[in-house]
Amino acid sequence: MSANIDHLKEEHHQPSGLMRWITTTNHKDIGSLYLWFSLLMFFVGGLMALVIRAELFQPGLQFVVPGFFNQMTTMHALIMIFGAVMPAFVGLANWQLPMMIGAPDMALPRLNNWSFWILPFAFTMLLSTLFFESGGPAAGWTLYPPLSLQGGNSMPFVIFSLHLLGASSILGAINVIATILNMRAPGMTLMKMPIFVWTWLITAFLLIASMPVLAGAITMLLTDRFYGTSFFTAAGGGDPVLFQHIFWFFGHPEVYILILPAFGIVSTIIPAFSRKKLFGYDSMVYATASIALLSFIVWAHHMFTVGMPLAGEIFFMFTTMLIAVPTGVKVFNWVTTMFKGSITYETPMLFAIAFVVLFTIGGFSGLMLAITPADFQYHDTYFVVAHFHYVLVPGAIFSIMAAVYYWIPKWTGNMYDERLGRLHFWLSFTGVNVTFFPQHFIGLAGMPRRYPDYALQFADWNMVSSVGAFLFGFSQL
Repeated sequence: MSANIDHLKEEHHQPSGLMRWITTTNHKDIGSLYLWFSLLMFFVGGLMALVIRAELFQPGLQFVVPGFFNQMTTMHALIMIFGAVMPAFVGLANWQLPMMIGAPDMALPRLNNWSFWILPFAFTMLLSTLFFESGGPAAGWTLYPPLSLQGGNSMPFVIFSLHLLGASSILGAINVIATILNMRAPGMTLMKMPIFVWTWLITAFLLIASMPVLAGAITMLLTDRFYGTSFFTAAGGGDPVLFQHIFWFFGHPEVYILILPAFGIVSTIIPAFSRKKLFGYDSMVYATASIALLSFIVWAHHMFTVGMPLAGEIFFMFTTMLIAVPTGVKVFNWVTTMFKGSITYETPMLFAIAFVVLFTIGGFSGLMLAITPADFQYHDTYFVVAHFHYVLVPGAIFSIMAAVYYWIPKWTGNMYDERLGRLHFWLSFTGVNVTFFPQHFIGLAGMPRRYPDYALQFADWNMVSSVGAFLFGFSQL
């Protein structure tokens, strides 16, 4: 009886309404906060993409001045990466990891709350730069000097917001590692964990290893701009290419941070709807780990055209091609899992199968980009844009959609409408391919990326691409 009274007292002290969401330490609440925030950012970043595609619908300058176009390309990328994809994966991790390993909650619940609440403030600051007199950041999401050392006063705000986002990611990663390593149910060895847990454990180590490198790069940028140092300023004896090396040493592991949790999701969904166990569990774990390790020694394939020594180019070419091996193992295992299974094509499975097919296309164009002499032709064209969007939209974003469709009945007790889910899938699938497949063609024909205007011969495919983008955008509504 006294236990019941204590429980009632506790209930009485629970804050209600908005305060409950602000102060919550419950992993499910925090997972939901991350997912709602991610959805909001997905629409904000998506609107920016539609500004870009509207401008590129025809040659000439229609809607925006070149400076604002550059701000859109920069902000679109930063918001989609740090605001849409990463928080969505962290939200899914918060919801699922404790339940998958039999833990009562995350290891550090209050840190968990803080990790989330850093985000809205960081993004408010990032977005506010668009309203500065000098405009937002226009140096591309890679923030290369000397572009990022010129211009208005938005840069310190952008850098500070990126520091905050990095801090949030690192805290979240520490929490994930502490939870997985210390709070598994008795009898659950590492090699008995669900594959989603494995992919997140490895992703968390990648976050802790790579995020501080970004922090260092942008801090050096800040001191170059405001404190008279010359890390990247050639006039003072610095080297802008040094920034590219430091940035991509973070940036390449980062792209795997954006895709490894997706591998875990797809490895959960495909067996469920194939009514079979995942084929090759051990090899999946080893493949994920080897992708993570290799991701740290391939960074300069983003910089083949800077004038590296031949030995460097050959090294980065071969290590990059090597990553195709564990990735191929994964694709083989997914296809083999489906082989002779009793497959049903519900919405999550449709997104998962589309993931496997379209992610593989992105992987093949990545192999093309890995070949140094070929990359001299492709570099900074729309072919590169097509490549990474094939990896990130049907890759990261489709897997997030698949995960939400797959787990939302478990989370809410309500089943989504299967017809609407399938409609959403087919519209998205069509939209993605109509948007990004033609970009391979205009890229191979020589259209450079990040320009608001282009030569007449690229007009037809750009028009097709823009129509696809609006189809994809509206199908999300």
